[in-house]
Amino acid sequence: MQIVRIPSERVAVLLGQGGETKDYLEKRMKVSLSVDSEGEVMLEGEPLEEFIGKDIIKAIGRGFEPAVALKLLSDEYGFRLIDLRDYSNSDKARHRIMGRIIGEKGRTKEIIKEEVGAEVACYGHTVGIISKLETLDYATEAVFKLIEGSTHANVYSYLERCRRKIKQDEIRKLL
Repeated sequence: MQIVRIPSERVAVLLGQGGETKDYLEKRMKVSLSVDSEGEVMLEGEPLEEFIGKDIIKAIGRGFEPAVALKLLSDEYGFRLIDLRDYSNSDKARHRIMGRIIGEKGRTKEIIKEEVGAEVACYGHTVGIISKLETLDYATEAVFKLIEGSTHANVYSYLERCRRKIKQDEIRKLL
């Protein structure tokens, strides 16, 4: 059995209307879930399913929609969670960093998704990233550049270079 704590306000997203999302997740993840109103989620199933399910539940708890979090069922996808408390010591600084990562009207998150195919979720004091394994490091590095204060222009240039490298790698695989 695995136990994962998620914010109590994310329990409704995990359960879904009438428990539909929870039932769907149990079926797809091949585990049994029990959820309390405080946000404690217990997963029971085979050890591998519990291990994978733990990240999926954690991702939902940190702001991802269940459909996006379920990408983690594939061996091709990975999940990173960055706790901004490790990089700043005030709420004001974390709020500023979060704003830089999200960008005006969500544009920076969207550019990360367009360039390297990574989903980014900002929730509370964390930034979550779900992406294919070959692009997860690129997206993570872009987020760290924003945390460290790089200009958005430099981060966007970095992401464009990453996209070109991804395309070159895809072409090499075909040859």
